[in-house]
Amino acid sequence: MMIRKATEKDMPFVLELIQELATFEKEPDAVVVTVADLVRDGFSEHPLFQCIVAEKENTIIGMALFYYRYSTWKGKTIHLEDLIVKADQRGTGAGFALYKEIIKQGKKNKVRRIEWNVLDWNTPAIDFYEKSGAKVIEDWRVVQIDETGIERFLIED
Repeated sequence: MMIRKATEKDMPFVLELIQELATFEKEPDAVVVTVADLVRDGFSEHPLFQCIVAEKENTIIGMALFYYRYSTWKGKTIHLEDLIVKADQRGTGAGFALYKEIIKQGKKNKVRRIEWNVLDWNTPAIDFYEKSGAKVIEDWRVVQIDETGIERFLIED
């Protein structure tokens, strides 16, 4: 298995992994991003994200998509948007290798925090993260406003 930086040609496979994660998270119809979106947003002059992939026998079996953020308390941080391994490849070490690569990237770039979200029912992931030294912060809530909410807010304003 090899961990490497993703290329534009990898984006169809990355999208397949994103869809697999959405199905796992019981949101199979939630993915609206396209391969063209991923190519445009990840490989333009000012990319919005970076992506690494796990490849085994010339097949992508996992990926981690992340981007840099800025915390008013900590400074430069990484947000790990998704770390996904194909269902039939879980337990092969691919997830751990991707996770380790993200942490190495954070150290290399001197970030003060790496953060991500995990669903409260995904206890295997929570257990893994806690054993690795990560803290699952339970008193914070994720807040989002979707396209409909944005439109509604701006119309009512």
